[in-house]
Amino acid sequence: MSRDVIVLGAGLAGLSAARDLALAGSDVLVLEARARVGGRVEQTTLPDGRVVQLGGELTGDFQHAYIGLVEELGLTLESSYVKASGDESYGLIEGVSRGDWMTAEQRVNHDRVEAEFCRLATTVNPADPWSHPDAALLDNTSLADWLRSVGGGDEALVRSRALFHLGLADGSPERLSLLAELRKQAAAGATGFYDEARWEGLRVAEGSATVALRMAEELEDRVRLEAPVAKVEIAVSGCTVTLRGGEQIKAAAVISAMPVGPLRDIEITGVSDARLKSFARQRSAVTAKVVAAYASPVWEQAGANGLAYGEGLVGSCWTQAPPGVVSVLIGPERIGVLLAAGSEEEVCSDVAQDLARIFGDAMLSPEAIFYRPWGVDPWTKGYVTQWRVGDVLGVGPLHGTHEPPFYVCGSDQWVCGYMEGAVRTGRGAAAAALGLPAPEYESRLS
Repeated sequence: MSRDVIVLGAGLAGLSAARDLALAGSDVLVLEARARVGGRVEQTTLPDGRVVQLGGELTGDFQHAYIGLVEELGLTLESSYVKASGDESYGLIEGVSRGDWMTAEQRVNHDRVEAEFCRLATTVNPADPWSHPDAALLDNTSLADWLRSVGGGDEALVRSRALFHLGLADGSPERLSLLAELRKQAAAGATGFYDEARWEGLRVAEGSATVALRMAEELEDRVRLEAPVAKVEIAVSGCTVTLRGGEQIKAAAVISAMPVGPLRDIEITGVSDARLKSFARQRSAVTAKVVAAYASPVWEQAGANGLAYGEGLVGSCWTQAPPGVVSVLIGPERIGVLLAAGSEEEVCSDVAQDLARIFGDAMLSPEAIFYRPWGVDPWTKGYVTQWRVGDVLGVGPLHGTHEPPFYVCGSDQWVCGYMEGAVRTGRGAAAAALGLPAPEYESRLS
């Protein structure tokens, strides 16, 4: 029997695409390599009933595709960590700082350069950065080099952005494409270097992984787990997907909702060389996430609000909805320390010790701690999209587009690796496969 559409991957992108296809009456099958749905969103429940998020958590008010899906699924949004009271912390090499670590003069210069960055970002169309008259110059300039040029060589300015970008897990600004960063912030309205309230001011009260679980419940037996794909053959006359075990499944169309890392491991025929080269040029940051749960918000004992950026092992941390739970990201240029550890227990101990350096010894003894090395997980091979110098032009305008009957979606296929990108492109791929106009929110990007 031949299906109408096969979707590769049961993360947010694949599930949102499949859900729209099923609602339109298509015979759709989702193939997922893991034994669970959700991809880079995952959650677990502690013995005391607290639900904690082990993957993607946060969204913002301009992320219309994700927010719309949350509402359709009957879930609720609430304010995120941005409402936390108390001082932010900075785990600097020379010591821990609460509040702003810059001098007044450095902060004035930072704000001046940030305003210039926003002005430049308004000249970039996030849906088509390749058309910018200075695209080549901007893409081949690192964010750090631009900051030094505009900021008068102020290294505190560069350091502040390095703290942020390594904390966000997308790599050092020394190697980050200026065009890519302008494109990302243009998508959010160009209100700052990174407006936390716009990007991360909201979260799903029931848990972000619940979004995936609800969609999987709706799709029922249309989702097949533990079905890794080995080969995809695309043809107008019919497509064939071959599983690693040798089983072949026929379909009229295929939607790839896989991260670019695992996608490179699949043999794909019938798709243009240009598109395959575009996929090959895309990168995802190699990083890890740790979640630590305490009986109470013990960081408050130090007068802190649980939010931090660090120059040690902890790149950044923030609080989850359940009291006493903190999320930690380890940046791509520090994850080697964790990967060299002899055990997961050792990894968690190393992270707890760095948290204790920032917030005090109460952080040494979490009730539970979880390690998710998303950067080396075989079914993700990365976390957020990483755009190094030259990558925007290298990937090119095929990024996020389709080659019927082969369609593409996933957070990697948006301006950056976020849950919004997964849902936005997933629903867009479903519309394209159905021959429908792009969803209304797509017009808000350009």
